Amino acid sequence: MFDPDEATAVLLADLAALGTPARAVAEKAYLKSDLDFLGVTVPVLRKTVTAATRARPAPTRPELLAWIEVLWSRRLHESRFAAIELLRIRLRVLTRADLPLIERLIREAAGWVYVDMLAEKVAGPLMGRAPADFGTADAWAGDADFWLRRSALLALLPGIRAGAPDAVRFDRYADSMLEEKEFFVRKAIGWVLREISRRDPAYVIAWTEAHRSRMSGVTFREAVRRLPEADAARLRAG
Repeated sequence: MFDPDEATAVLLADLAALGTPARAVAEKAYLKSDLDFLGVTVPVLRKTVTAATRARPAPTRPELLAWIEVLWSRRLHESRFAAIELLRIRLRVLTRADLPLIERLIREAAGWVYVDMLAEKVAGPLMGRAPADFGTADAWAGDADFWLRRSALLALLPGIRAGAPDAVRFDRYADSMLEEKEFFVRKAIGWVLREISRRDPAYVIAWTEAHRSRMSGVTFREAVRRLPEADAARLRAG
């Protein structure tokens, strides 16, 4: 029988042997986090989590969710990162019924390194299976928690990268958030525009021209970053 506490203990013991005190101190300071850190690099952390999943029979959905809950409960950066990595690796066993869990983790994460992974790598693909599930993102876009508002925007990225951008939804979200003072929301709007510009620069040029007077500096800089230089220069001059 799968034991999530035992699986967590084994995984964290493996990770503890792979970290360095110097990196732990530096990463904690960089992320301005009140969690503890082992100092494990992201590539090593991901490789170790993958190995841990292969070392035992694939967990069922209830087992996976129990394992994630135990990992998330630890006040340890690597443990929380591992929980999100498990969600990403085993995304196929998740269902729309797990979206409230993803929302709770985003609320509790309150930090970009966790929120961005949850939004882009878990929530976005999960909601993308059925367009109606983006009603969750619609609710997030109007939530009082700015991390959820950021997540609503970032959940659109998988569709954009797959060549199927939801321009109507992006326009609605971004227009409602464009004059926000919160940096992480402003940055997210620009990030999404930057990703759209890789395939459809004309859309981003037109959108930026129409909204330039309301765009913050960080949103604008991200929006024009990948545009043809002549177009970016014209927008900057304007």
